[in-house]
Amino acid sequence: MKEDIVLSERAEAAQTAATPREAQTGTASDTDLLNLILTSLDDDKAEDVVVIDLRGKSEMADHMVVASGRSSRQVASISEKLADRVKQATGEPVRMEGKDTGDWVLIDCGDAIVHVFRPEVRDFYQLEKMWLSAEEQLKRVRTDA
Repeated sequence: MKEDIVLSERAEAAQTAATPREAQTGTASDTDLLNLILTSLDDDKAEDVVVIDLRGKSEMADHMVVASGRSSRQVASISEKLADRVKQATGEPVRMEGKDTGDWVLIDCGDAIVHVFRPEVRDFYQLEKMWLSAEEQLKRVRTDA
């Protein structure tokens, strides 16, 4: 009978592993997560926010969000508040790199990767150019003008 208990527990574990992550943890959907990120960035006065759809381009995430803060202190603050809000909403750990310097902070929110830059650093790396198509870049230039 001990074998039955062990097999039953394994079957439950296998079923849990096969269940989508959203159903297991109750985390926000892809759209909810993106909306949470954009709202947080807006609340903290992030500037020049760009959303890049990575679906079909990369396996690392569904979306990349790029934003700017006016100073190192604002970049760090925007990033820290965003990480706290995402963790509170999803219950999932949020990984962050670069907060100590405040020049470029990467926040891994799972299905979305967020980059918060100081404007000079963002201009130097031009991260959007690596991921946006020529048509999307042209559209962005027209809306900025």
